[in-house]
Amino acid sequence: MSMFSAINIGSSGLSAQRLKLDVISNNIANVTTTRNAQGDGPFRRDRVVMEPINQRSVWRSPVYPRGLETGPGQGVKVAKIEKDMRPLRLVYDPTHPDAIAIGPKKGYVEMPNVNIVEEMTDMIAASRSYEANLQVVQGARQMFNRALEISRAV
Repeated sequence: MSMFSAINIGSSGLSAQRLKLDVISNNIANVTTTRNAQGDGPFRRDRVVMEPINQRSVWRSPVYPRGLETGPGQGVKVAKIEKDMRPLRLVYDPTHPDAIAIGPKKGYVEMPNVNIVEEMTDMIAASRSYEANLQVVQGARQMFNRALEISRAV
């Protein structure tokens, strides 16, 4: 693996984690939004789905101990941002303009399915992952600089 590959892998992780942090901050900002832009209900939590970037894939027999060998990784990419379809929270507030007017849930307001503790935990994990990817990029850059220094000395 070349040093530029390490930088590319680290930078793909940086981009993915930055997007994840943006999505988390949007979720936190909308924790009390009872009407989305389309007006068809409360805000639903967004979730980032990532997948590895594998450019090489070699099929081996399942009998072979390695099974499916994919080779070295090429980084990570965001596959999609999907809505979390878990049930919405119900909060009793009959004075709220979006309160349910009739039926067994009369007086309740459907609130977003955003759990602030879960979002903060995800934010800490994404921020640590961002820092780890930054260390990879910085380490590769330092190795590259040291290699240049060695070549100048020779």
